[in-house]
Amino acid sequence: MKISKNILKIVPYILLHLIIFIYSLGGICSKTAASKDFLSFDWIVMYGLVLISLAVYALLWQQILKKIPLNTAYASKAVTVIWGMIWGVVIFGESISPLQIIGALVILAGIVLMVTGGSKNSEEKHDE
Repeated sequence: MKISKNILKIVPYILLHLIIFIYSLGGICSKTAASKDFLSFDWIVMYGLVLISLAVYALLWQQILKKIPLNTAYASKAVTVIWGMIWGVVIFGESISPLQIIGALVILAGIVLMVTGGSKNSEEKHDE
C-alpha cells in the first residue's frame, strides 16, 4: 500500500511534465510555420496547430494547478527551454553549444532547488 501512495503523489508531477511537453510541441509548429509562405495553406495549418497546442496546454495547466503548488508548477515550466533544445537537435538539425548545456543544467538545478526547497519550508511551517 505504501508504494501505491508514493506513486499517487508523483502522478500530478508526471502529468505536469506531460503538459509542458504538449506546450513545447507548439514551438515545433511555430518554427515550421516560419519557413512557410505567409498565409499559405501550410502556414495556416502550422499556426492552427500552435493555437490548438496552446489551448490544450491552457486547459490542462489550470487543472494541474489544483493539484500542485503554483511555485512548483511555474518553476517546472523552465523545462520548455530544454525541450526546445532537444527539438532543435532532433527535428531541425541544430547543434547545442557547451554554454547551452550549462544553461540547461542551471535550469534543472533551479527547478530541483525550487521544488525541494518549497516542500521543506512548508513542512517547517506546519510544524510550528
